[in-house]
Amino acid sequence: MKISCDEASNICNKSQYKEAGFWEILKLRLHILSCKACAKFTKQNTALTSLCDRAGLNVLSESDKEEMRKDLEKHL
Repeated sequence: MKISCDEASNICNKSQYKEAGFWEILKLRLHILSCKACAKFTKQNTALTSLCDRAGLNVLSESDKEEMRKDLEKHL
């Protein structure tokens, strides 16, 4: 059940967006018990997610993004 640091970072990122399953999170937690670098990455990633949630950041809709692309192309 051992995972690589790359896989651990992918699971950490997935869990940030609530996309990681139970077994993935379990594997991540077991991995960070023995890997200080991944434990630090997970802690920082969690803090960043918390800050973004508290900031109330909004995401542009697909139509707004497309409109911005068209405006940008006009100016280039």
